[in-house]
Amino acid sequence: MTYVAPVSEQRFVLEHVVKIGELAATEKYAAASSDMVDAILEGAGQFAEGEYAPLNRAGDEIGARWKDGVVTMPEGFRAAYQAFVEGGWGSINGPEEFGGQGLPYALATVIMEDLGSANMGFSLCNMLTPGAIEALIAYGTDEQKAAWLPRLITGEWTGTMNLTESQAGSDVGALRTTATPLGDGGFKIKGTKIFITFGEHDLADNIVHLVLARTPGAPAGTRGISLFLVPKFRLDAEGRPAGTNDVRCVSIEHKLGIHASPTCVLSFGDNDDCIGHLIGPEFGGIAAMFVMMNNARLNVGLQGVQIGERATQQAVSYARERIQSARAGGPSRDPVAIIEHPDVRRMLLRMKALTQGARALIYYAAGQVDRAHLGDEAAKNRLDLLTPLAKAYGTDIGCEVASLGVQVHGGMGFIEETGAAQYYRDIRIAPIYEGTNGIQAADLVGRKLGLDGGATLAALIADMRAEAHDAGLRALIDSVEAVAGHLASASADDRLAASYPFLTMLSVAVAGWLMERQGRAASGAEGDPAFLAMKQAAVRFYVDQLVPEAQGLFASAMAGADLLYAVDEAAFAA
Repeated sequence: MTYVAPVSEQRFVLEHVVKIGELAATEKYAAASSDMVDAILEGAGQFAEGEYAPLNRAGDEIGARWKDGVVTMPEGFRAAYQAFVEGGWGSINGPEEFGGQGLPYALATVIMEDLGSANMGFSLCNMLTPGAIEALIAYGTDEQKAAWLPRLITGEWTGTMNLTESQAGSDVGALRTTATPLGDGGFKIKGTKIFITFGEHDLADNIVHLVLARTPGAPAGTRGISLFLVPKFRLDAEGRPAGTNDVRCVSIEHKLGIHASPTCVLSFGDNDDCIGHLIGPEFGGIAAMFVMMNNARLNVGLQGVQIGERATQQAVSYARERIQSARAGGPSRDPVAIIEHPDVRRMLLRMKALTQGARALIYYAAGQVDRAHLGDEAAKNRLDLLTPLAKAYGTDIGCEVASLGVQVHGGMGFIEETGAAQYYRDIRIAPIYEGTNGIQAADLVGRKLGLDGGATLAALIADMRAEAHDAGLRALIDSVEAVAGHLASASADDRLAASYPFLTMLSVAVAGWLMERQGRAASGAEGDPAFLAMKQAAVRFYVDQLVPEAQGLFASAMAGADLLYAVDEAAFAA
């Protein structure tokens, strides 16, 4: 089946979770009127349905192809990407002084959801460029911004993040790529990076690589890392792509999923002629990296929503068409569509509730981005706290919903022709890249709980408690507060042992709070009766069934690390 953008759901969440009307009331976002929002939602949905969705199967079956250092995308991809550029979809929240439209980031989030639901692998090309834009806005010189931002914002050029090396993995401080000053402001770059998403392709006229490297004599570890802009093509005096820059795609990976996304090994300076430009201060690479990473982490969490939405749509369609068995206890012995069977209904409603809960959490975080851009320091801190939740919980939900989608299809879900398996394969990378979900949990308990002396978490708990009505949801909020208090004085091992269950508890509490808010809004709203009925049913399922599941993680979050180290490593192989 094809993809249909969930415009009514997106509009409802923007209104009641993001509270986009409050943003539109500010001078900065005054252009985000109700009519503008509606036009963007409708237009983005139609674009994704018409341009990206039809290429989803070809992207999976044919995928990106590498030959002699050149990556070629399947037929139709370049035209679809050029339509994205010409439609202005990449410029929605870009700064107006560099050709952007200056609209809220929350609206760009909706566009990314549509593109990724339509074609997740392809949409990764759109997902990485905003991180490069954010890093340049934060740390670039005026000259660098003028040279690179306008075409990155339109999407005429794409951006990448080059962090990972084979010997380093998640230990960024172990990287070996070097940057040697040339005396004219440029640096000679030499090294190899792996797992570079869309590091080489034929969709755009230039690729702007942001590369972490070490200058001569740099301190060891993360303190000695700097960030460099390294284009595929250097620019001529008019700012147009000209000569090549000694950046070579050595190979692309053969992966479980996201076949439409070329995952590249890039070699810099094989001919000793790769030139880069320092972004920000020397040794300031980690700070710049986190600007890129935090943007990417929100968008990776959104991939869970993208796949959740697509897998749910397909499962519902199949369940309505597949006739099998009479309903137990039903009025007739005639076979019925499987959507009439209680267990299938359970799976479908769980898929709906999980996807809507993750969407609420991630859209809420997107709204905090916009409020932070308005100068709200509390929103910035809340965004920092929410980012690991959005990334980890969103991607966990995407995996669960895609798995349920296969299950709803039964044996046909295990057959590639139905398409259900592709969603399962595509989303499995999301809990791994841009910082594994275990790293997100460690970040939560190691850094984020102590933001502003613990006041950031305390304010979030107070807001949830003030609005939550359901007794079970209030109990979960109380449990989150109790675990957080316990972890404040726990050993490092005990905090890390508790980190993942605690992250899930807090994520479900936040999503439950936002879902319950939507349920109240839907109960008195006018509109499509079917949409409002499903919204209330999804809210009830989330609060009545998923919140108690998260409450059940309390014992795990309080257990500590002793049992984890009760046996030595040899025993694991016994």
